[in-house]
Amino acid sequence: MFGNGRNGRNGAEANDGAGDGAVIALAGVRKVYDTGAVKVEALRRVDLAIKPNEFVAIVGPSGSGKSTLMNIIGCLDTATEGSYRLRGEEVAGMSIDRLADIRNQRIGFVFQNFNLLPQLTAYENVEMPLLFKGAPARARRERVESLFEQVGLTDRMQHRPVELSGGQMQRVAIARALACEPDIILADEPTGNLDSRNAETVFGVFARLAREQGRTIVMVTHDVDFARRADRQIRLRDGRIVEDTLHGPVPASRA
Repeated sequence: MFGNGRNGRNGAEANDGAGDGAVIALAGVRKVYDTGAVKVEALRRVDLAIKPNEFVAIVGPSGSGKSTLMNIIGCLDTATEGSYRLRGEEVAGMSIDRLADIRNQRIGFVFQNFNLLPQLTAYENVEMPLLFKGAPARARRERVESLFEQVGLTDRMQHRPVELSGGQMQRVAIARALACEPDIILADEPTGNLDSRNAETVFGVFARLAREQGRTIVMVTHDVDFARRADRQIRLRDGRIVEDTLHGPVPASRA
């Protein structure tokens, strides 16, 4: 058993009664990729409960199952076995349209490579989810301007991605993820392509989203320092949770 920090828990103990008050609840989740010639078990009966407002860091070596777990939580993939309940609703029974609605409205995605459209301005990139949603022009403008204020980029709204630094592009990506006011943000290595200063700024944005806005943040990271500063750190190895450490709320920034 791993020696965990204060209030630390191992994987089994951490998930006793998983699902009670949880926004994300996985029970006995397996994921097997069958290529015909070989079967790869990416997740091995994972039990995990994440409560509203938690800032959770997921760590582990390559091939440990981090991306598979994130894809299942984000409704981008389905489990081979087991149960995944999102806010109490079993995902396995959802229609394609319902899953698409959840991905568009309930979950915001932030990626390592930003995934901004280069031909659009920062403003237009953030506005796009609201256009798809059919929001009126005035509501779009007010929402986008508010988001740029939240991420500290009001002076960069009309710049295209090529005119922004990596840290600025990631903050634009966070603003876009927040456009439709999702209660869950999934971030896959969001600081992986950033220098230490910009990485610290981006981490601070996520921490404030959890502390001040009540968002649930699930972040895959290789940065041990950031993982330790999240509310909770989950370590995967060979498709299993081998450590689940509760750190408790921490300041959004060291500054």
